Amino acid sequence: MDKKNIEGKLDKATGKIKEIGGVATDNRDLEAEGKVDQIKGKVKEGLGNIRERVKDKLDELDEDKKEQP
Repeated sequence: MDKKNIEGKLDKATGKIKEIGGVATDNRDLEAEGKVDQIKGKVKEGLGNIRERVKDKLDELDEDKKEQP
């Protein structure tokens, strides 16, 4: 798992807590901040997934290169 995936999951969880807290206290600013954090988390997770795929592909290409005579 990439560092960005972990950061993304943390941002999503933090955002959800803020959103729920904002709804519970009728604080629309906190609710909106929580939603923004969740979106930011999803973006970070997506970037982490892309980075993982690129690393995997580079490793695969490196292995293929080593196998060729």
